[in-house]
Amino acid sequence: MITLLAVTRIFPTTSMGLTTRLLVPVACVLFLVGGRVQSQDAKFWNDQAKQTLQNALNRERTLNKNVAKNVVFFLGDGMGMSTVTAARIMKGQNMGNPGEETVLKWEEFPSVALSKTYSVDKQVGSSGSSATACFCGVKANDNMLGLDSRGRYGDCASSIGAAVDSFLILAHRAGKSTGFATTSRVTHATPAALYAHAPSRDWENDGDIPTEEAAKGCTDIGAQLVENGHVFDVVLGGGRRELTGTNQTDPEYPDEVGHRTDGRNIIEEWLSKKAANRTKYVWNLDAFSSVDPAETDALLGLFERGHMHFEADRADDEAGEPSIAEMTAKAIKILQKDPDGYFLVVEGLYNDGEGSDGMPYTTLNYADGPGGEIERDSYNAVGSRRNLTNVNTGGIDFKQSAIVPREDESHAGEDVAIYANGPMAHLFHGVHEQNYMAHVVRYAACLDYKEHCQMSSAPSRDGFNLWLILVTVFLSVRFWI
Repeated sequence: MITLLAVTRIFPTTSMGLTTRLLVPVACVLFLVGGRVQSQDAKFWNDQAKQTLQNALNRERTLNKNVAKNVVFFLGDGMGMSTVTAARIMKGQNMGNPGEETVLKWEEFPSVALSKTYSVDKQVGSSGSSATACFCGVKANDNMLGLDSRGRYGDCASSIGAAVDSFLILAHRAGKSTGFATTSRVTHATPAALYAHAPSRDWENDGDIPTEEAAKGCTDIGAQLVENGHVFDVVLGGGRRELTGTNQTDPEYPDEVGHRTDGRNIIEEWLSKKAANRTKYVWNLDAFSSVDPAETDALLGLFERGHMHFEADRADDEAGEPSIAEMTAKAIKILQKDPDGYFLVVEGLYNDGEGSDGMPYTTLNYADGPGGEIERDSYNAVGSRRNLTNVNTGGIDFKQSAIVPREDESHAGEDVAIYANGPMAHLFHGVHEQNYMAHVVRYAACLDYKEHCQMSSAPSRDGFNLWLILVTVFLSVRFWI
């Protein structure tokens, strides 16, 4: 199994050391901490280093070169290194410890690498171009989906002949079950790169495409969910409005209608491509919970008109929606029935975010964002930064301090981390271009790199599970812990 993961707590069990409490502020770790929970003398540090060294020596003798049967790729939008550090500290503090010494489960993985995140034409890439690199194996221009660098933003003609397929499409062609789960709209930039080829990430429904570009033959992302994405067995997320027409009422919000102007109902079209008696469509928590994976071969779940709720806000949704943990668990139970294996991509949107002169302060900060506006106003009013002494920095509405005042946070351009464990995990070993990840996935699963496949030993019970944790660079409003 290959898993690229950038959420700090994803499964409802403790098998990976993770829990289901998601999408609450983590970057607000106060500088004021208590004493250490154990002695950290020279013997402590020497023993720790010796054990780490022994683990490295053992790894050289036990490299896993089996074929990866299953792939689960976790990608967290906003899970930069500062967010990971904050998550580590908060996890430890929630356990009653100082926090810094805590080890997140994926930090025990033996292979770690860095990924360079720029796009072909921009130093700081967008979600679309980055997802194209991660999933399709080629760097792209900014805001492109499933196109190589010949594609230019908003130019339909430039996309002709420039399409590149994701490893999820390749996995389907190889006979594996496939799917994705996201807390964003299913037509949003990151998941859309799994199936769509578009010169603009913004073309989510037909009304988004300029008339002159539509006349050149380009189709919107929602339509491509049927044209290309109908091969997927599980699709979970938000975004009903991009798949239904302006004459179609939303089931959860009866005063709202869809955004499509062509009269198409993409939901019904997607379902029509599947065997009716083994296919389910759900839009609320009760219906999702009632789905029996043993009796279901295809599942489409759309739980919001737009993006799904933050975990901290999920209880306020009257219709209810599953957590990312619940979506992941259900998807795996459906897909794992395939004896040939499966590929699953999981995206957590908005993973960062809400992430000293006698006053406490948050030790990890972001370069820009709404917190910068608050700090600016404080300096203008009292001549100093805001005093957090009596501020609930763990509150849902707390805005993390930032240097540059902005209404929203922006993407960042630094390298991001990849953590890997399992077959061919050792191929992540240094500083890589972002598109390299897709090639390791394809090589490990023998999708289109075949030379080594016959020579690889048969996978053991655990030998075909490759876990890759991708810590992405995109910045937004909140993040997972």
